Amino acid sequence: MSKRVSDEKYEKTLSFRFKQWFEGSKDPYLDVVEMKKQEERPQIQRHEQEERTILERVYDIEHNAKMRLFQKIYRVFSIVFCISLVFILLAAISHLPAIGTEERPINNEVSQRYIENGLQETGAVNIVTGMILDYRAFDTLGESHVLFIATGTVLILLRKEKKKKEQEVLEFSDRIYEPKNDVILQTVARVLVPTIMIFGIYIILAGHLGPGGGFSGGAVIGAGLILYLNAFGFKKTERFFNMKIYQRMSLCALACYSICKSYSFYTGANEIHSIIPLGTPGAILSSGLILILNICVGTVVAGTMFTFYAMFRKAN
Repeated sequence: MSKRVSDEKYEKTLSFRFKQWFEGSKDPYLDVVEMKKQEERPQIQRHEQEERTILERVYDIEHNAKMRLFQKIYRVFSIVFCISLVFILLAAISHLPAIGTEERPINNEVSQRYIENGLQETGAVNIVTGMILDYRAFDTLGESHVLFIATGTVLILLRKEKKKKEQEVLEFSDRIYEPKNDVILQTVARVLVPTIMIFGIYIILAGHLGPGGGFSGGAVIGAGLILYLNAFGFKKTERFFNMKIYQRMSLCALACYSICKSYSFYTGANEIHSIIPLGTPGAILSSGLILILNICVGTVVAGTMFTFYAMFRKAN
C-alpha cells in the first residue's frame, strides 16, 4: 500500500500540474511571462493621421516646391489654351461665307433633295416628318433608344419596392401640393384629359400630313397623363397605366420601329424595290412606314414623360 504524500510535495509533482492545466484552474502564463502596462494610444485614428500627413506634405504650397511649380504651369497653360481657342474660333468664323450667299454650308444638295424629291420619295406631305422618319430614321431610332435607356436608369436609381402599408402611406401623402379631393381640379381634369388625349393621338396620326408627329404628339399625351395623376393620384392612375404596361409598350414600340426600319435599310442599301406602297399623298394611310413609326415614337415619348414625372414624385 502506497504512502500518502503531503500536499506540499504533491503540488510540486507533474501530475498536479497536469491536473491544473487540464481543469484550467491556473493560468500557465501567470508569474512566468513579464507583464507590462499598456501604453495609452493617441486619440487620433490612423486614417486621420494619414489625411493630415497628406495635407501637410502635398497641399502645403508654401513648403512644397513641386506644388508651386504645378500651379504656375497650370495657370500659364490655362491662359494659353483660352487664347488659342478664341483665336481658332475667330479664324474659323472669318473664313465662313457671308450670310445669305449660296456658298453657305447649309445650302447644299441635301436640303435641296429633301425639298424637291421629299414628297415623291417618302409620300409625306410634311417634309420635316419625311426627313426625320425616312431620310434620318436611323438617327431617330437612336434618339428613341436614348429615351428608353434614360427612363430605365431613373427606374434603377429611384424605384423602391414598397409594402402594402407603405403604399397606403404613399397614397395618403400623395397630395402634398394638391388637395386630395380638389373638386375644381378633378372636374377640370375630367373635361380636359380626354380632349388632350384625342388631340395628342390626332397629332401623331396626322404627323405626315401637317405639323406634328410622334415627338410632339407623345409629349401632349404625356402631359394629359400627368394632369390625370395630379388630379386623381397614383392609385387610380395605375389602374390603366403602370410600370408593367409602360415596359411592354416601350418594348413593343422599339421592336416594331427596329423591324420596320431594318427592312427599309436593307432594301435601300441593296437597291431593292420596297413592297410597301407610299399611298396617295394627303391621305391618312400614306407615306409608307412613316405612320407606323410615328405611332411607335409617340408611344415611347408619352410613356417616358409620364414615367419621369411619376418616379421623381414618388422619390420625393
